[in-house]
Amino acid sequence: MVMRVATFAQSDLMITNALRVQAVMANEQEQESSGLKSQDFGGYGSSAGQVVNLQVSVTRSQSYIDAAQLADNKVQVMYSAVGSMTDIITQLRTQLSAATTGSSTATASVINYAQQALSQMGATLNTQYNGEYIFGGADTDAAPADLTSFATGTGSLTTADTSYYKGDSEIASVRVSDSQTVSYGVTADNPAFEQVMRLLKFVGNSTTLTSSNITQALDLASTALDSVSTVQAKLSTSASQIETASASQTDYQNFTQTLSGDLTNVDVAAVTAQLATYQTQLTASYSAIAKIQSLSLASYLK
Repeated sequence: MVMRVATFAQSDLMITNALRVQAVMANEQEQESSGLKSQDFGGYGSSAGQVVNLQVSVTRSQSYIDAAQLADNKVQVMYSAVGSMTDIITQLRTQLSAATTGSSTATASVINYAQQALSQMGATLNTQYNGEYIFGGADTDAAPADLTSFATGTGSLTTADTSYYKGDSEIASVRVSDSQTVSYGVTADNPAFEQVMRLLKFVGNSTTLTSSNITQALDLASTALDSVSTVQAKLSTSASQIETASASQTDYQNFTQTLSGDLTNVDVAAVTAQLATYQTQLTASYSAIAKIQSLSLASYLK
């Protein structure tokens, strides 16, 4: 039998195919180690734009979560501070009630308490969080309450006085989504706080308290307590809104990351199985190439 030995074309074709399989294997080995379909957006083809948009939306969502967390922390500090104010006004009202008996001791006690409480109230209004004054509006670098001039004289139980306030009128707010902003701030000149300050100033700077004064002071104390409680309730509502919005963003992130994962992640088990198949194919290809390349006319004619 006559046989024509021509190996070049066959060898070249088989080597080309083997190199192609090797390139595919290299790509799948990278997928197996990283768990991703591609290390760059070009490898995602027509899905690249969608992958980019999903990743951008996740980053934006995280910025909302971070902002909400910071705002929520501030609200918690505000809530605690206002709670301290509630304690101050509650104690003052208790001592004013005791002074209605006309006891000089009870009267002296409430005056002394009001003096101390006024200083405490000023410190509370100058509460800071993370180095910023939280009751000064947008002016977070300077203490919003200055009692230097305010604390002199008795003032009036009926006329509002916010001369102690050095901040601005900006109410803090936080954007928690593309379409939602939550206002949560409260400034030190809030009417509820002003009522407490006015009452403490009057009582604390009085040399004596008449029965009429005490009655008026008790009425203002009750009003102030209700007002401060309302402020605290609003802060609680703001905190709830912020936390709900943050939770929604977290849910959105989870959903978006799942969608993104469907586009970018590979089934590692399937890739591993495919690699085993390619490895077998490649081994067979190189074996065949070696066999063909070992053939020559001289060896055939022997």
